[in-house]
Amino acid sequence: MIELPVVPAASQIQRKPDWLRVKLPIGKEYAHVRGLVDGHKLHTICESGNCPNMGECWGAGTATFMILGNICTRSCSFCAVATGRPLAVDVDEPNRVATSVKLMQVKHCVITSVDRDDLKDGGSIIWAETINAIRRESPETTLETLLPDFRGNWDNLARVLETRPEVVSHNLETVRRLTKEVRIQAKYDRSLEALKHVSAAGLRTKSGIMLGLGETEDDLLEAMDDLLAAGVHILTLGQYLQPTRNHHPVLDWIHPDQFARLKQIGLDKGFRYVESGPLVRSSYHAEKHLFEL
Repeated sequence: MIELPVVPAASQIQRKPDWLRVKLPIGKEYAHVRGLVDGHKLHTICESGNCPNMGECWGAGTATFMILGNICTRSCSFCAVATGRPLAVDVDEPNRVATSVKLMQVKHCVITSVDRDDLKDGGSIIWAETINAIRRESPETTLETLLPDFRGNWDNLARVLETRPEVVSHNLETVRRLTKEVRIQAKYDRSLEALKHVSAAGLRTKSGIMLGLGETEDDLLEAMDDLLAAGVHILTLGQYLQPTRNHHPVLDWIHPDQFARLKQIGLDKGFRYVESGPLVRSSYHAEKHLFEL
């Protein structure tokens, strides 16, 4: 067993280590994307999730679109997205997203959504319509979809998978032992089942785990094995960052050297691609997960 060093966190909102410095969002391309997002009244997980890479990604002219509003029906203890009763579905949203993708000349587009447990279809109709609208407006654009678990309604999941995105992701987020604490309305095995359905459909399958929530190395290795058994090809590992004092605290700061070791462990286990680093998030360098496999 390889012992991987961690840096213990001392307080509830901790001072970040030097290796977690984030670039400020500046530049002409960032301003251009900012204008498109605001002008077309779009939601991005970059903003709603307080992503540390927003400046870098938007500065490169890319963004991860979040559909079905910006209010989630779930209340995960790690997530910065607002929780509550969502607004009515915006039936024009697919067209507005597709128009923005075309204006931005996005080569590889990432789409995610809030959980819409209030809807019978779980939001899958808007999901499918958004993907199809992007295909019509930008047929050369490749797509990655970061999907919810649809509460185990696999017909709803199938509706999205039928559109055949180039990459389909569903995040495990944390290890089995911490799931009830971190993902209150989610289920570890249900997430694995969702990933099995994606893989069985013959699609490139991806998942991500946050580190620093209190998991042990054995917990993480178990989760890696479970993801491989579910048919996952691509794994992302990143440092959890606490959005507010009301969210789950950071319990460990994971050193970049440890992330490098974990990447090698994942590759040795059989993942085809592993993105591993303190600032890695699900959609970070997402284009590589398609073109470098």
